[in-house]
Amino acid sequence: MNSETLPLGRLAGVDYGRRRIGISVCDAERIIASPLMIYKTIGDPQADAAFFLKLVKQEEIVGFVVGLPLHSDGRNSEMSSEVEKFAAWLTQTTELPIAFQDERHTSQEASGLLRPAQLTRGRKKERHDAVAAQVILSTWLERQTALQRTLLTGDDNTLDDDQKL
Repeated sequence: MNSETLPLGRLAGVDYGRRRIGISVCDAERIIASPLMIYKTIGDPQADAAFFLKLVKQEEIVGFVVGLPLHSDGRNSEMSSEVEKFAAWLTQTTELPIAFQDERHTSQEASGLLRPAQLTRGRKKERHDAVAAQVILSTWLERQTALQRTLLTGDDNTLDDDQKL
């Protein structure tokens, strides 16, 4: 799904893992993303479906931004196809659109955000995936804002690859 086709309203950011799925949400105006929770899956598709359907209803979610794990050079990783299968399942289950967001460096950024928190190592680990989901969603929101600004002003401030340091 093309990221520009997500309807207006609240989105959920998803940091997929085989056992833990980090979830974040943004406000309806898409100004700020916040970590929400970590869902611990046991591999039961019916339980997972019930959880995500309840999440959609309770949080009034209109779409998902799913982190896509890529290699540092931008190629798909082994986990990429698993995440794409999960996203297809999520779309089928919730009937909501999905956008993918490159999640390279997300874990490091989440760790950096948690570093100053006065939490034990265990508590930081518990919250890490939800904060990673927040980073995924925040990055997507910032990219959409930049795209809209470019479309409105016609000013493309992005650098070509040969102009980057």
